[in-house]
Amino acid sequence: MVSKYGRAFFRGPLIRLARLLQKTGITPNALSYTGFALTVLSALVLAAGHLRWGGVLLTLAALFDMLDGALARETNQMSKFGAFLDSTLDRYSESVTLLALAFYYITFQPQARTELFLIFLTLVGSLMVSYTRARAESLQIECKVGILQRPERLTILITGLITGWMLPALWVLAIFTNVTALQRVHEVYWRTTRQSPNPTSGD
Repeated sequence: MVSKYGRAFFRGPLIRLARLLQKTGITPNALSYTGFALTVLSALVLAAGHLRWGGVLLTLAALFDMLDGALARETNQMSKFGAFLDSTLDRYSESVTLLALAFYYITFQPQARTELFLIFLTLVGSLMVSYTRARAESLQIECKVGILQRPERLTILITGLITGWMLPALWVLAIFTNVTALQRVHEVYWRTTRQSPNPTSGD
């Protein structure tokens, strides 16, 4: 997956930054909150119609999102709550960004119905990508497969915002977030049917 190679590429710089931050005494959770605050600020900028500046702020927020995990590993501060908090804030971050974009199109480009439709499809797909993984893990099945995980989705969105190619970016996001969710459904089906588990009701 692209996420795997991306993390490997940025691993060295992230570790060096994490070691610098370690000297300040800042905690991984504080970085998570800071990244989320920057995302909210980015969403406000997007909603006001400044897409490129919103993309720049979202890039900065993504840096904090990567640094919190790196700092936690470097300082041995990994915790179950930290992982839970990070995942929860990720969901809020993605949702608030897409809703801000929807507000932008409704307010400034009310004729852009295609973009609005694609934003809502992307929102549904991104939430389902998270849900399928969480539901699989509740069944003790690791499920991290998929062509468009969060780092890829964020990269595509930021690229669209900064370059102005929002419609192509939204098409890719709308299609492949849902493809990723279906890939995870298939993965769980494939693994459970071969392991012959006891049936479990869904929600």
